[in-house]
Order: sequence, then structure tokens, then C-alpha cells
Amino acid sequence: MKTRRLGKTGLEVSEIGLGCWQLGGDFGPVTDEDASTILANAARLGVTFWDTADVYGGGLSEHRIGTFYGKPAGLVVATKLGRSPALYPDKYTRGGVRESLENSARRLCVETLDLAQLHCVPPAVLKDGEIFTWLEEFKADGLIRNWGASVETIEEALICLEHDGLATLQIIFNLFRQDATEQLFDRAMEKDVGIIVRLPLASGLLSGKFRKDSEFAPSDHRNYNRDGQAFSVGETFSGLPFETGVERAEELRQFMPDGMNMTHFALRWILDHKAVSTVIAGVSRADQIGVNVEAGDLPDLPASVHEKLAAFYRERVRPAVRGAV
Repeated sequence: MKTRRLGKTGLEVSEIGLGCWQLGGDFGPVTDEDASTILANAARLGVTFWDTADVYGGGLSEHRIGTFYGKPAGLVVATKLGRSPALYPDKYTRGGVRESLENSARRLCVETLDLAQLHCVPPAVLKDGEIFTWLEEFKADGLIRNWGASVETIEEALICLEHDGLATLQIIFNLFRQDATEQLFDRAMEKDVGIIVRLPLASGLLSGKFRKDSEFAPSDHRNYNRDGQAFSVGETFSGLPFETGVERAEELRQFMPDGMNMTHFALRWILDHKAVSTVIAGVSRADQIGVNVEAGDLPDLPASVHEKLAAFYRERVRPAVRGAV
């Protein structure tokens, strides 16, 4: 597994990480045995960056990571805070944020959190800026080693970049959401902020395995948030209407080099951007981790393919994306 530097944290992390939202059961039921198998395979394959949050399964994802006994050497566990009912949307206090972080540390069975990220908190909270001061205090106290932010939009990312202590930004970035290449990456690199990519496969659309009649479990956000009914529409299928996303994913095959599958193609495109530190891909089965990891060993896509994909996004995808980007 190749590694990359995670911004000013100085940490070396696997360029393919593991998204652990699904370990909370938010994509459908996941047994303790299945969760352990997923984590064990990630460890075996050298995946050393795991991303979770306090609200994934009400803390279940963090608990499963904390009590897993096969953690790989050099593992970095990133968690997120700020979307729990105790804080969101307008109850952010220094004491409440600290308590949230302490609860995460307890579930993860650590004294100090490797990386604590604000979890898509309201833009008004980011603009106010006081929450960043609290995070700096908690870092000085030894509760967290580094702090960052997971954001919904480029505008929110740029607000966060104004704060020098910011170590990482977690953003939606994939073939169906390319705006960061023009508006964010150069600035992040100037500030030595590591980019963590989430939704690399656009909620599975870019695996190329869905049909327009594909169905999802009632507890899966791809069912209940398909049109933004529960939270930001951009978090599900990158804001595309599902049927449109299936069509555009099929159209992408025309640009795919021989011998690649869609998952490899989508992940390789992301990894070709040097601003990216790691890509957190969630999986529902342990064997999917190996497929994701293989993308790191593939050659960079030709510049001509990148140019065609940028044009495809501008002309065929961007006009259909709902919500702010």
C-alpha cells in the first residue's frame, strides 16, 4: 500500500482509506462479525486510515473500531463531531464540544484522538470561528492531536482554510463532483492542509453496478435521502438524481482505458490529483477493500483522458447536480 503525507499533521497514511459509516448500520444491518471481518481485511491490506464519526450508528462505528484487536501498525483513526442532537444545529458550546470528543475517545479506547473533524456543521458556526479556538484549546490540553473539518461545499472549505490550525479538509470529490480542482486544491496545498476525499464512488454510482430499478434498504441513506429529505442532497449520489447518475456512469465507460473496471477508473482519477492525501471508500463487504486498494497500483490516467473527463463533467454532469457544491 502506498502512503501519502496528511498535510501538516506530518502523518503518513494509506492513500486508500476506509470509510466506516457503514459500520454503524446506516446502510443496512451489519453484524459484529461482519464489521470485524471488514476491519481485519483493511488491516491485512495495509489500509491505515480509518474514518468514522460519533453519529454513525449512535457511536456503534466508533465502538467497533475501539474494541477491534487487530489494528495495523501506524493506524490513524479520524472521527468527526458536530452532528449529534446535543450540538446540531445551534447548541455548540465549549463544554458540549469537549464532552462529544471525550465520548468519542472513550468509545475508541484512546486517551488522545488522532484527528477530530468538524462534521458538516452549519456555515454560520464556521463563520463565527469560535469553535476553531476551542479545538486549538483541546489540542493544547492533549485531547486531540490534530483537527480538521468535513464540509459540504467549496465555500465552507475556504472559510475553514482561513484558520492556520486546520490540518485537514474532508470533501466530496469524484468524477461527478470535480469543482475542487479549480477552486480549492491549490489553496489547500499552499496552507499544507491534507485533503481527505469522501464519496469517491458517489454512493456507489461510479462502481457502474447500479440500474435504474436498483433498490436499497429502508435504513440506507440512498433510499431515505435520495432527494435530500434527511440531510444535504449532495451527500447522496453527489447530488445527482439517481436515474441520471446511472445514465452518466454508463456514459463514462467510453473514457475508461482497456483493462480497468469502473471502480478502479473512478479511484485512479482521484489519486492522480497530488493535493489528495487519502480516499476513504466505504465498503459493505470485506472483499471490496481489495478492489479499492488495487487502484493505487495502476498507472496515472493520460492527460488527454483527464481533459475529456473535465469536459464531460462541465457539459453532462454539473448542470444536473442539485444543491451547492
